[in-house]
Amino acid sequence: MADPSSYRPKPGQIPDSPGVYKFRDAHRRVIYVGKAKSLRQRLANYFQDLAGLHPRTRTMVTTAASVEWTVVSTEVEALQLEYSWIKEFDPRFNVKYRDDKSYPYLAVTMNEEFPRVQVMRGAKRKGVRHFGPYAHAWAIRETVDLMLRVFPVRTCSAGVFKNAERTGRPCLLGYIGKCSAPCVGRTGAAEHRELAEEFCDFMAGRTGTYIRRLEKEMVAAADDMEYERAARLRDDIEALKRAMEKNAVVLADATDADLIAVAEDELEAAVQIFHVRGGRVRGQRGWVTDKVEAVDTSGLVEHALQQLYGEERGDAVPKEVLVPALPEDLAAVTQWLGERRGSAVSLRIPQRGDKKDLMETVGRNAQQALVLHKTKRASDLTTRSRALEEIAEALGLDSAPLRIECFDISHLQGQDVVASMVVFEDGLPRKGEYRRFQIKGRVGDTQIWHGEGQDDVRSMHEVISRRFRRYLAEREKTGEWAVPEDGEAVAGGEVPSAPVDDGRPRKFAYPPQLVLVDGGQPQVAAAQRALDELGIDDVAVAGIAKRMEEVWLPGEDDPVVLPRSSEGLYLIQRVRDTAHDFAIRYQRSKRTKRLRTGPLDSVPGLGEARKQALIKHFGSVKRLRQATIEQICEVPGFGRKTAESVAVALAQAAPAAPAVNTATGEIMEEDHGAAATEGIGGTTE
Repeated sequence: MADPSSYRPKPGQIPDSPGVYKFRDAHRRVIYVGKAKSLRQRLANYFQDLAGLHPRTRTMVTTAASVEWTVVSTEVEALQLEYSWIKEFDPRFNVKYRDDKSYPYLAVTMNEEFPRVQVMRGAKRKGVRHFGPYAHAWAIRETVDLMLRVFPVRTCSAGVFKNAERTGRPCLLGYIGKCSAPCVGRTGAAEHRELAEEFCDFMAGRTGTYIRRLEKEMVAAADDMEYERAARLRDDIEALKRAMEKNAVVLADATDADLIAVAEDELEAAVQIFHVRGGRVRGQRGWVTDKVEAVDTSGLVEHALQQLYGEERGDAVPKEVLVPALPEDLAAVTQWLGERRGSAVSLRIPQRGDKKDLMETVGRNAQQALVLHKTKRASDLTTRSRALEEIAEALGLDSAPLRIECFDISHLQGQDVVASMVVFEDGLPRKGEYRRFQIKGRVGDTQIWHGEGQDDVRSMHEVISRRFRRYLAEREKTGEWAVPEDGEAVAGGEVPSAPVDDGRPRKFAYPPQLVLVDGGQPQVAAAQRALDELGIDDVAVAGIAKRMEEVWLPGEDDPVVLPRSSEGLYLIQRVRDTAHDFAIRYQRSKRTKRLRTGPLDSVPGLGEARKQALIKHFGSVKRLRQATIEQICEVPGFGRKTAESVAVALAQAAPAAPAVNTATGEIMEEDHGAAATEGIGGTTE
């Protein structure tokens, strides 16, 4: 690990002008490329106290062994040079979106004598018109099949074309009218190229011209009593309309725009792009990247713009680009896009209307892409095995932790304190073994505290103790370990006889190799103390703190820092996030249930209909509380026994605090109907 001060440039050596800089490691490999309006100010940020740097930046500067820079005249040149160097050197600490070359395009080879329509993948080629990208190749083939009725362009390969030329017989598409058969001379090169250009115009969004022309020809054919030709033109029009319906109008005024959305978490980010041409979505693509450098949403957008338009020219760069956050250097990025297009480009955040709605749709696609990527990554056996091995090595375990249990505490300002336990076996969740705990403030029969308030440490101690007391009890039942009432093992005691197996699953019978807690040193210490009190010494304990994503071990003053690209860290984070989400859902359900519960809910056999009948009869909860049993019996459907139960329930429930007019200090009466629901089922939010 290098000390940044060992290669820090001397004061005044760095120029105060725009430029691009490179960090190199001890082997002279470029590990990071960046640009700056002022090289002096930007590079100074890397050579401050290491404790003040972002963890990712700290890792980069301690890995580097030297820094060098190139001065440019403008910020736009810096942007272009940064893109070129990232592409050339592939630095490990730069955000790099995984290439989308697998996405299929609809391509028309206008560089050939007889242009061909085909599905094409990979980098765009000179002289070829590209439309898309599409999510699936079959979507391209369906669209082409519909359009070949009207634009019978060649779709065959060079080998098939030459064979037809040699034999003088066209392929099947030539016989059924879906190819103009230039291979056998039915169509000349100029006429066939005109067909291809019309095909491209239609795909580019200029659809109205051809629809109107065909409609006029259809009407003229019908007037001339050429009904077969009119019917054929009618079918052509329907085919084109069906092709258009595959790309519904999403933006008015034939807008040409690209919409970029970003979904991100601590380690990864997903980018989705919708290409809108002529008001219709003409293509979609997406990337996923590891966040190996300290970058925010605006930085991710800037990197996406560089990769999206770095090799594009002309109309491939649209007039308008809509993004979720503007790049830091907006003027330079906008100028760079304009130079690539050849005219002005608007780069902005949509604020209202159809464009904002469509941006939300793109955002949902990005979020789903991120979730899908994480799911696929987690399901990969090799990746999971490597993750478990990395965890074992980092935490000093004897073997890979095949069973990991993670605990998290959740509450809302000290109320409804709950805990969750999630189980991962072999790196995959075992949802059937997830457990939820209500924090009671006691362990066994001993009351430790009142169970309310923001004390995550005592809550963690309680839930770990309760979980492993159940584990010891299950071992006692199975005869693995005799355990007395106090929870300590019997030294040399007799092993009890094996109980009769009733076939029910034993919920806490299987111990984990690793207990993971959501928190730092205090929570880890509480979990370890709980295990020590129970005499359990074969279960490892660790905690992961959210702020810096470091892993804490019991009794250690310094955390274990796993590499940001580590599969082990990714698995630990996924386990932690799963426990966190599970705890929050349980806490919210308890809170909702508490808020919706009223005193009448405890009355057996009293449903919603009879609750409403009571309030309707008396007018308010206040008057219902004041009613006698005989008066309650006057309500239709209420006997004396039910009336007594209602009276007891209302008497035991504390009356609600009176409403106060905050402007006048006046105590408001509860006799109106609006307040009547308070005693029925509480309040809802």
